[in-house]
Order: sequence, then structure tokens, then C-alpha cells
Amino acid sequence: MTTGRIVLAATPIGDVEDASPRLRRLLAEADVVAAEDTRRLAALAQRLGVRPTGRVVSHHEHNEASRAAELLDVVRGGGTVLVVSDAGMPTVSDPGFGLVRAAVEAGLPVTTAPGPSAVLAALAVSGLPTDRFTFEGFLPRKPGDRARALAELVRERRTMVFFEAPHRLAATLTSMAEAFGAQRPAAVCRELTKTYEEVVRGPLAELVTWSDHEVRGEVAVVVGGAPEAAPAAMDDLVAEVLARSDAGERLKDAVASVAEATGVPKRELYAAALAGRGR
Repeated sequence: MTTGRIVLAATPIGDVEDASPRLRRLLAEADVVAAEDTRRLAALAQRLGVRPTGRVVSHHEHNEASRAAELLDVVRGGGTVLVVSDAGMPTVSDPGFGLVRAAVEAGLPVTTAPGPSAVLAALAVSGLPTDRFTFEGFLPRKPGDRARALAELVRERRTMVFFEAPHRLAATLTSMAEAFGAQRPAAVCRELTKTYEEVVRGPLAELVTWSDHEVRGEVAVVVGGAPEAAPAAMDDLVAEVLARSDAGERLKDAVASVAEATGVPKRELYAAALAGRGR
């Protein structure tokens, strides 16, 4: 019996002309097309002038676990299962990881038809360092959970790429400014490759102000990594904070003021100031 394969195929994140000839061929020839949304797949195929000849099934976060066994049986029987999400590469903040893991555990072939990626597109146009980066996906929705997640990234030296819903963008940028410092460089990349593509670059404080209006569309946020802080410089900042506190200013207010002026994350400076006060 000939063993088939699973193919993870990237679909356009906006401009349909970004679809590769290989994607068109796979859509037409695959035995099964597992789509995150079958209606969106039908619309994409129509725009591409392709008609799938294989069976089209839904494959999303709610049925991925139950669908896996069925899809793996197709592969065992020698068939090709094409996995596509609504936009970009399956498994990257989209369904597909569970199926890939099950296929790997079963010893079945998995390959990819690379193509458009919102992560790499945002990174490339951000103007921030691209030699080392980390993809953090969507942050938690609740403010407290979001703040804790960002606190864990305060010392991250690599450029960070996030996805965010447009209606939560302002709150997320505000949390980022509080965690990373108002002057940390960043970029908001909206509607990449689409008609109304927009990339806004600047310090987080400026992006917070910019986001104070209705933002629409798909959004990626790219944030520069933490600068290498000199220990002596931090000691000087702590000394300034403690001096202002001794003069009658609230410690939190002194920390906020010094952090705003220097771009040092407030949480990091506050923790250092508390440690310094205890010495």
C-alpha cells in the first residue's frame, strides 16, 4: 500500500495574486481538502479559477481532534490531504498543529507548500531587527493575564511579533507601553497586502495615541527587543527614584516619571527600586 501525505499549504493573507501555482494544483488534485472554513475556501477557489476534485471537509479548532483519525486514514490509504486555513500558514495561530502531531506520532509524511505569512510580512516591513525574532501570537484578553504575559517578555532581546484583534489594539498597546517602556520602538501592521494596507511605526507611546480611534482589519504588532541595559545605568535610575521618594514623591509616581523619561520598563525599575530601598 502506498502511503500518502499531509500538505500544509499557505493561502493568501490578502492579495489573491499571492497564491502560488502549487497551491492551485494542490487544490485541484488533493484527495481531501481540510479547510478551516469551507465557505471561505470555496470563495478562494472561485477567485483562483480552481475547482477542487477531492472531498472538502471542515477542519477547525472545534473539530480538529475528532477529525484527525479520519484524515490520517486517508493518508494511510495513499491519499493526499491538503490542509488550509483562512489565511496564511496552518498551525500558526490557526488549526493544524494537532493533526501534524498525530501524523508525526503515527509515522506519516507531512510536508508544506510555503507561501504568504502575516508574521514574516509584518516583521519584514516593521523596520525593526529581523535577524532574531519570536512569535508570541495573541496575548490573553483579560488585563491582568495580559500584563503578566508581557512581564515575562520584559527582558526578551529578540524582536517580538504579536497578533491582535482591532478592538483590543489600544488596550494592548497601552499594556505594552507600561510593560516595555513608552519609548520602546514598535510597528502596527494592518491589512497587509490588502487595499488599505497601513504600517505605523514609532515608540509605543506614540502608537497608543495613534490607536485612539476605530481600527479595522487584521492587525500584527511588532515590538523591538529589550536593549542591553548597563548595570550602572540602572543603579543611577534607582538612585534618582529613591531620592525623589525621600523628597516626598510617591515611589510609584517617581518610577513612572523616570521610566517615561528613559524608556526603562516601569515594572523592572519599580522592582529594582524596592530592592534598593530594602538595602
